[in-house]
Amino acid sequence: MTRLAIGETSNPIKGVFSGTCIRHSVNGGTIQKGTLNESKTFDVVNNRRAVLPYRPNKPHYQLILFCGSILNQFQINITRNSSSLQIRDKKAVQSERSFKYADLTVRLAGPDQLQSKPDVSALAFGKYFTDHMLKIFYYEALGGWQIPEITPLENLVLHPASKVFHYAIELFEGLKAYRGIDGKIRIFRPELNMERMNNSALRTGLPTFIGEELIKCCCRLISIDQEWVPHSTASSLYIRPTLIGIDPALGVASSKSALLYVIASPVGSYFKKTNENVGISLLADPQYTRAWPGGCGNYKMGSNYGPTVYVQKEATEKGLQQVLWLYGEDNQVTEVGTMNIFMFFINDDGEKELITPPLTSGLILPGVTRNSILALATEWNEFKVSERKFCMDEVCRLLSENRLLEMFGAGTACTVSPISYIEYAGRPLHIPTMKHSNPIYKMLLKHLFDIQYGVISDHPWAIPIE
Repeated sequence: MTRLAIGETSNPIKGVFSGTCIRHSVNGGTIQKGTLNESKTFDVVNNRRAVLPYRPNKPHYQLILFCGSILNQFQINITRNSSSLQIRDKKAVQSERSFKYADLTVRLAGPDQLQSKPDVSALAFGKYFTDHMLKIFYYEALGGWQIPEITPLENLVLHPASKVFHYAIELFEGLKAYRGIDGKIRIFRPELNMERMNNSALRTGLPTFIGEELIKCCCRLISIDQEWVPHSTASSLYIRPTLIGIDPALGVASSKSALLYVIASPVGSYFKKTNENVGISLLADPQYTRAWPGGCGNYKMGSNYGPTVYVQKEATEKGLQQVLWLYGEDNQVTEVGTMNIFMFFINDDGEKELITPPLTSGLILPGVTRNSILALATEWNEFKVSERKFCMDEVCRLLSENRLLEMFGAGTACTVSPISYIEYAGRPLHIPTMKHSNPIYKMLLKHLFDIQYGVISDHPWAIPIE
């Protein structure tokens, strides 16, 4: 009996059997059709092995459909696990130079150091903190990274000349731990945060590390403070890794010493809402620019956020919640203060299309939630999905032609947030995001929540913490 074998390989998928076959190139991301001859083997990129019998009395097209379904599933898996957040210089991240989880030491808080936990209904964003923190020092003179340690939450003691205070040599990340409907705690795609953090470290001249080691350390921290993870699907535990230059010397130069620390905070909604049927409001003022080509807008550094506070204050005084940042003479849309932005509309060909600004410009942060939404929407295959530049003139035109359906923001802190109003150069734009019975933003939000809170079990994006 000839068998159709599915085996483990790092090569592109290959099919050989009678009739028309689809060949899917994993590396190139292309699908090609071709005529092949004899049924022999079928190799795929997968972690499992299965052996299936070839039945000559069955029409060949059934095999073709079978293989097509396999390829479709692999395309889904490739899309799910693909990342636009690849480390730019992988040679700079060397395992022998990284700290190791195996060296982690733990010093638990004493009874007098334990804090009372707030009621879930009282949670604001970033107001409360757990009992412990993770600290990892780096000293070039001592060979690099030192032993990771979990300690009671405590203030940092730093020299007043530390470079972080004078030259903003620092960066941070944000991810969440969720307590699922089954009681298990999960974190969401942490490897993408580690890739982005290392990219920011390279751009800042701070030391890099092996992301998996920090993930393990963070998981241990969460496990120790697990009682702080809210028992609610409306809340989560926000994890804030931060890397700062602590070299006690004035002068603009790379820091020869650094501190990587992680704190955690139980959080509710980022935005204060009095009405769940109203989306967020934005100020879009062309006179202000957040980022520019060749700059650092695509890195998660505090220096990208500090200069935005003045404009955010102006938005707040107008009764608006966030700033929509524009760039260039054509006022291209980049991102919202704490979120990437998406627009769902009917394009010139009469198709429904979801778009978001591309990463190629270097103007926006490569968000983990952004990446996930693009993967999910592509997997659904219900409408066109694009990463392309768009400007405020297009937004205004689509709105005037009743072709603009939804706009929403996406980010770890803010999840998926519908946009209902934009003040653009003094002009009010009422976005009809909330006027649909089954909006796309709500479908995406539910799908993400179902993954994060364990409604969809064993999803590869949700990493359980033992």
